[in-house]
Amino acid sequence: MPWLISLRRLIYIKTESINQSKCMKKIFFIFLISQVAFGQVVSDSISKTTFQKIKPFIIPTVLLSYGLIGLESDQLQSLNSKIQGEVARNKKVKIDDFTVFIPAVSVYGLNAVGIKGKHNLKDRTIILATSSLILGATVLPLKELTNVARPDGSSTDSFPSGHSAVAFAGAEFLWQEYKDVSIWYGIVGYAVATGTGFLRIYNDRHWFTDVVTGAGIGILSTKIAYLLQPYLSNKLLSNQYKSSTTTFAFPFYNGKQFGVGLALQF
Repeated sequence: MPWLISLRRLIYIKTESINQSKCMKKIFFIFLISQVAFGQVVSDSISKTTFQKIKPFIIPTVLLSYGLIGLESDQLQSLNSKIQGEVARNKKVKIDDFTVFIPAVSVYGLNAVGIKGKHNLKDRTIILATSSLILGATVLPLKELTNVARPDGSSTDSFPSGHSAVAFAGAEFLWQEYKDVSIWYGIVGYAVATGTGFLRIYNDRHWFTDVVTGAGIGILSTKIAYLLQPYLSNKLLSNQYKSSTTTFAFPFYNGKQFGVGLALQF
């Protein structure tokens, strides 16, 4: 009967709409992050100049989007569990509390032995301090809002991984300062950051999505800091401080709190 066929179609469409609700949430997250990172695209084509401007932000934005989608995706959460089962071990390797700082500290170490980077001491310190502040202002609220339980069940502040964020922020810092000297400095920095992220999973402290999201936040924080550096150096610091002060910044993260230490020598 025609009316019965129409009823069946209506029930089918309604069922499909319910099953697609989670998919719509994922699409919303992708749309939101895309708007924040790139702004609204108002033309069908993107000029080469525009693409070159947004290109550095594509990878960290994808990483961040993946983690946010993982909060709602049963498939990605299932993948988290599988990865955790394959990687996590009872015997811990507690060096990730130290490797997290190696990339950023390496920038100052290389300068100390005479291998000069892109910026002087003051400017690179401003960059590192800005990156650390942006990172902390992003990671800590997300931990409070999401309340994701850690794999070991010790707390509900798993998402995102703070250690991974700090490590990858430092790796991007090292890459930006020394990519014109040798790309290997940046490659080693990212290798150390990746190892730190792996150890967070290995030590049963974070899920895969936590680490991926932390990496995205860390890279974005440093990239934004480089964009802000000219303004901060030229507008916020007076000329007398430019010539008479020496500065050194160092980020810290104790598992619950972020901070940045700043030393000034007059």
